[in-house]
Amino acid sequence: MNKYELAVLYHPDLEVDLEKGEQRVKKIVADNKGKIVGSDSWGKRKLAYPIAKNESAVYVFYTAELPRESIGKVESTLNITDEVIRYLIVKIDPKAEAKIAEAKAEKEKSKKDDEGDKEE
Repeated sequence: MNKYELAVLYHPDLEVDLEKGEQRVKKIVADNKGKIVGSDSWGKRKLAYPIAKNESAVYVFYTAELPRESIGKVESTLNITDEVIRYLIVKIDPKAEAKIAEAKAEKEKSKKDDEGDKEE
């Protein structure tokens, strides 16, 4: 299974009842032999340009593990889902992911070293 980042823009009226839209996306992924391993909600944001006469949308980013063959099915299902006004599925590069983790660890280490220097 490959790791993918799934960016979903929900209809702005769903800000209050976002759980319904999130459950539907999780079900779509699960029905296609995948699983959601993480999510990050950015909340309601203004769009750069109107989409389907909407000036804003609720942004949610998911990290999912899916078989490559299931991507087309997930995309076609998201296309006909009423709550979703736009989506993007991007494969996560394992090399880039490793570099990001390494950079975070290095940043944490330097932060701890700086705190240690301040105490002396």
